[in-house]
Amino acid sequence: MTERIELHVDAGGVRVDRFLAERTQLSRSVIQRLAREGHVTADGAAVDPSHKVRAGQRLSLVVPSPEEPLSLEAEDIAIDTLYEDADVIVVNKPAGLVVHPAYGHRTGTLVNAVAGRVGAETGREAGRPGIVHRLDKDTSGVMIVAKSDAAHLVLSRQLQAKRFGKEYLALVWGDPGERPVVIDAPIQRDESDRRRMAIRQTGREAITRFERIATYGGGNARAALLHVRPETGRTHQIRVHLAFARLPIVGDPVYGRTHDPTHLERQWLHAWRLTVRLPRSGERTFSAPLGDDLRRALAELGEPANSTSLLAEALA
Repeated sequence: MTERIELHVDAGGVRVDRFLAERTQLSRSVIQRLAREGHVTADGAAVDPSHKVRAGQRLSLVVPSPEEPLSLEAEDIAIDTLYEDADVIVVNKPAGLVVHPAYGHRTGTLVNAVAGRVGAETGREAGRPGIVHRLDKDTSGVMIVAKSDAAHLVLSRQLQAKRFGKEYLALVWGDPGERPVVIDAPIQRDESDRRRMAIRQTGREAITRFERIATYGGGNARAALLHVRPETGRTHQIRVHLAFARLPIVGDPVYGRTHDPTHLERQWLHAWRLTVRLPRSGERTFSAPLGDDLRRALAELGEPANSTSLLAEALA
């Protein structure tokens, strides 16, 4: 599948590779490669990556599909594949699996697990080819991976326009009540601890919606299962927002309770469903069943005191 992007330059003076990278979600290295291959034109003429754009110019960028997957080290890591076609792979990421190589995790990642089937150049220099969105290491559930640059672009545009329908399940300490809740609080890196995120007015926009599915227990041990729908995708967003609402996620070692009575070894957070429009197959909704550890943690809490019809769907 070949993608053609047409853009009008409103203000000039910057390099064409930078201009396109800021507006297409493709990396500058990929745009530079495409420009050298003649796939970037200004007013119909091919230009180099260093070309300075001028106001009023019409730019065209062609993102061709790769003829065959590019070589990338693949590893034999078992992954539950929910769906696959010529454009994407949809997986149920297990807890404990890092999404892409980074400091301290050079191998053994989701990228290594699907590397043999991904031909995308986008993000390759950062070890993230095909990655459109991500989940924390200890968050399980649905993820979609693009198999080509063109598919990556289509999906990235949807994500940027907030058209990904992301639904999570989260077990929290406390009870938000019956009414749906919206948290609109900007997030940025915590300056006092770079491993954490914090709510700051100078941070980036972050919006999370949630509603209660069921409640368990009582007193200080009262817990609630939530249906969470983030509208944005900031790092640790759901964990930070729920902690801010005094509803810390059960088992969260960073934002949760200091003393957590459950035997869960990670945060009880699961990417349950994802609705997305695929490049050639139209809109689809994918769901990932709960892992055994999350089910056991729920069972430890006993029967729910009350619940909605979504509980049966969540446990299916």
